Amino acid sequence: MTEDRLLQVHDAVARIVAAVRPLGAVRVPLLEAAGRVLATDAIATVTLPPWDNSAMDGYAARAADLTTAPITLRVVETIAAGQFPSRAIGAGEVTRIMTGAPVPEGADTVIRVEDTDGGVEQVEIRDLRDTAKHVRPRGEDIHAGAVAIPAGTPLGAAQLGVLASLGFAEVEVVRRPRVAILTSGDELVEVTDFAQVREGKKIVSSNSVTLQALVRDAGGEPTYLGIARDTPESLREHLERARGYDLLITSAGISVGEFDFVRDVLVELGAVMNFWRVRMRPGAPIGFGTFAGAPWIGLPGNPVSTMVTFELFVRPALRRMAGHDRVFRPVVPVVLEEPVTIGAGLTHFLRAVVSVESDRRIARLTGPQGSGILTSMSLANALLIVPADRTRVEAGESLNALLLRDDAALARDFAL
Repeated sequence: MTEDRLLQVHDAVARIVAAVRPLGAVRVPLLEAAGRVLATDAIATVTLPPWDNSAMDGYAARAADLTTAPITLRVVETIAAGQFPSRAIGAGEVTRIMTGAPVPEGADTVIRVEDTDGGVEQVEIRDLRDTAKHVRPRGEDIHAGAVAIPAGTPLGAAQLGVLASLGFAEVEVVRRPRVAILTSGDELVEVTDFAQVREGKKIVSSNSVTLQALVRDAGGEPTYLGIARDTPESLREHLERARGYDLLITSAGISVGEFDFVRDVLVELGAVMNFWRVRMRPGAPIGFGTFAGAPWIGLPGNPVSTMVTFELFVRPALRRMAGHDRVFRPVVPVVLEEPVTIGAGLTHFLRAVVSVESDRRIARLTGPQGSGILTSMSLANALLIVPADRTRVEAGESLNALLLRDDAALARDFAL
């Protein structure tokens, strides 16, 4: 495939995301639902709050009695949270009440304790600013039968709190994608075989580790199939074990080298190819298709290329499969601290550190950008996007950056 026929990055992303769908539902304990997507509407079975209650520690009173300040009224009882009033209040009467306690019949006001003398048998009310305030009505939050949280909602702490308050000990969420991961290369060993690295004979398959971590971070459940040798026989043996998963990710072996057999073996086993190269750097050799009824995404073997292409192509697919409708990392404008130069006319994704300074984001490169320099990826919190037609961008100019971590959007100082 010639360079002018390669897919643009956005076209490749669109093809992959369009080819996947959310998975089915599974019921899980409430706390295990954190970070997952609700599969069915959560319908309220009770009304919350179930009664009119106090929003303050203070005195439940009648607005009709609060005509002037100071005024002294009779305290008829004290109601703590978890208790209920034993009687209504009448003219000239109040009830001492704690936050969350049910408001007695007849009361339409809670005077905060700070605006009183704190009396127990009678109370002097010194300020009327709370007249007709601080009574939370029954059903202010939600009524029984209403949709409390709609299907498709990602479940965070607030949503879990709502579900707990409505009695959901378990919930139905979209199933996590089960992802088979295969790396390949005669030069590779597992980290547990590091002695061969010390002897200068092999290198560690870091992609085996990074891909499993990336899949978990994106909401998937990884299964590692091991390292295949650079032979059709070894690849065939490993790929047969990938059947039955929701997604297959391979690393290396999809370029045009003499020992790049992954595509050929996949086709031999019944895979259908969609595309296999993209106009980008690092990571142009990208494969996409279907294998055994599931999507296959073939990533390049260089460690940085693997991680960059995972962020662009695999993460959105996994999030969509997990039920999310917002599947992409944020892309924001940044100002360069230093000039940037690229060579080939391809869209470049450079490792960068983005920081927030005053009202703008500043970006600088992490250092040398070779696709084998994994430490540069460990330093990055963003990918600086350099369009193919911007061969040189000067310091002070703006580009876009894809944010990889929360700290890229965090400031050192608090400001409102």
